[in-house]
Amino acid sequence: MKRHRIIYLMNIVNTQRISTYYDVFKSIDVTFSKEINQAAGLVANQIFLKCGSDFWPCVIYSSSFEGAKVVVSLKSGILQKMDKANNMVSLRFCFKVSEKGNPVTFFVNTKNMGHSPYNGSSDVAMFTLRFTQRPPDDLIEIMGRILDANVNSAKRKNEKILMSADVLRRLNIVSRETAVFIQNVPRNCILRELSFSGAKIIMMGVAKFLVDKKASIRLDFEDPRESILIEGNMESSEMVEGRKDLIVINMVFNESTLPMAYKLRLNDYLSLIKTGNTATEKTEEEGEKKSEKKSTDTNPQNNP
Repeated sequence: MKRHRIIYLMNIVNTQRISTYYDVFKSIDVTFSKEINQAAGLVANQIFLKCGSDFWPCVIYSSSFEGAKVVVSLKSGILQKMDKANNMVSLRFCFKVSEKGNPVTFFVNTKNMGHSPYNGSSDVAMFTLRFTQRPPDDLIEIMGRILDANVNSAKRKNEKILMSADVLRRLNIVSRETAVFIQNVPRNCILRELSFSGAKIIMMGVAKFLVDKKASIRLDFEDPRESILIEGNMESSEMVEGRKDLIVINMVFNESTLPMAYKLRLNDYLSLIKTGNTATEKTEEEGEKKSEKKSTDTNPQNNP
């Protein structure tokens, strides 16, 4: 019963999070680069404009929760069709979301606000579309995760996550044992801490030959399975007590090249911890209120 209550409260928290995403990020445009497409799970070949009963393939250039910019070929006669429809057109999104088996697809009703040549071409144009209503929660959640991860990668960049069996499971990291590449030479290491800004690792070696070197660390994840390579620098070291052959090295990540996939993984974990704590706190608070009420109802002094 308590577990069902926690799930119910987590669903409420999720709804609140989507509302927060919409309120905070409503006007912020996300440019759909190759990295963003991959992080969002955008299925590029399933994106279309629909006007009347006709469909036109298009490329999403950017989107916010208020509108989108798409690139479309003009040779298909789309301008004439839009003119007849008073510039009203629907934009079909398609995303592959790991926790859902089938792709997530939906239409957003829009109004074309105008177009301009794309990269100077007379055959291809960039259309500016304004959403005529709030988009579906799926779009808000998918894009909101990316925007939230970007914000928190700076806001919470020094928040350390100590590796344990439970943390590894929640982060879906395959193993604490991984590889760090120093001057392109792979070396075995063990994860001790992770954050948006860096990692603390344990490895064999001599500090003076490792510190102040450029390096990359590989992190292997499950669900979905992927390997993420993060670039950085070996900044400092300390000895492992009782082990002269091992050292602890602090690796500082390059913020400018930090993969979006890593930001999402870490931010999802931190959000999960916060959501879980909130749901548990609410359940415990309700339990305490019920106990207090029961105690009040059964107190003889309260009965006439």
